[in-house]
Amino acid sequence: MQPVQVQIPPRFLRTKDAAAFLGLSPRTLEKHRTYGTGPLFRKLGGRVVYAIDDLEAWADKGRV
Repeated sequence: MQPVQVQIPPRFLRTKDAAAFLGLSPRTLEKHRTYGTGPLFRKLGGRVVYAIDDLEAWADKGRV
């Protein structure tokens, strides 16, 4: 019997993947981060990562 492989969805995304998730270019997301107008982010070991919940919350702020 094979062990069951459980795939856990990613909790955090790097800038490139977060930008794709939002439908933006990575550069646009970087600019938002620089100006303080983008989604919340974390630095883990020097890497910038975004929680999926934070990306969704930021996108929802733009809902009209």
